[in-house]
Amino acid sequence: MSLPLETQAVELRESAPSDPYRVLACSSSGKSGSVMSDSANNSIQFTPPPRFGGAEGNWTPEDLLLAAIASCYTTSFGALAEYSQLKYFDLAVEVRGTLRKVERRYSFGEIAIRPRLILVDGKEQQRALRLLQKAAATCLVSRLLSAEPAFLPQVQILESQGAPDGSGNIHSRGAV
Repeated sequence: MSLPLETQAVELRESAPSDPYRVLACSSSGKSGSVMSDSANNSIQFTPPPRFGGAEGNWTPEDLLLAAIASCYTTSFGALAEYSQLKYFDLAVEVRGTLRKVERRYSFGEIAIRPRLILVDGKEQQRALRLLQKAAATCLVSRLLSAEPAFLPQVQILESQGAPDGSGNIHSRGAV
């Protein structure tokens, strides 16, 4: 006898481990900013791409997305290779994305993951290829790309209280 679907979903959620992740992006100019993570000691500076007014030589949100895919793929493959006891010399993962504009909106029209694996033993080529394909299927970040992100905006209004010239303490009026 099977449980009702609602009960199955609750049991699945309760039994699945939960690892919360959090990042915070801050910007005071609108043209640059930094992003910090609870799990990293350093921040990453970013700007919009140069074609959208950003500075040359900085990470862009598009670069960070592709980096997330590449690093997720790399760690997914590393875990699979370790579990399968596949010995390899080196793995380099290049991810390329192409922006396109459709109906006044930009999106990635194509994202290609290009892993390059150097094996220690040539006899392992077929098994290595299967693990490379499995890593593509298990990489959490690339699996989420087609999902519509949740949009939870929060707007705060700052007001200055004190002297008539506007100086004084700044207080947050709260979320709108």
